[in-house]
Amino acid sequence: MRTPRELFEDFPIFGEHEDVLADGLVVETPFAPPGRPRRWVGKEEWLAFARPGRQAFPFELRRRKVVVHETADPEVIVVEYELGGTLPDGREAWAPFAGVLRARDGKVVLWREYQDPIAVAAATGGLPGLVASLRGD
Repeated sequence: MRTPRELFEDFPIFGEHEDVLADGLVVETPFAPPGRPRRWVGKEEWLAFARPGRQAFPFELRRRKVVVHETADPEVIVVEYELGGTLPDGREAWAPFAGVLRARDGKVVLWREYQDPIAVAAATGGLPGLVASLRGD
């Protein structure tokens, strides 16, 4: 049976490695900007959101500076990492993230991701849209 750490290594950034996800998966992004979803219930609901995002993203995302914290609960790990990559213009862009992963029966059943929406928007050219969403435009 795969451990939570092993599952995180294959956890899909934008939908790949779908086999690690439980059918009853719950994904939460409590720090998502206004107007963005904060919760998905079910593997198919999550993938319906994630797949188009993967196809539309302007560069291949990678993780770096990964730190995994084991917890008293063997089903749960807490992870810190940076997500980013090389933009089409050649610049590097990275944003900090933290997440809580719960695994059961060798599958991810919960992914709760805490992201820095300002850093993400800055990296992807989305600052004007983020500011507009904060103002309610």
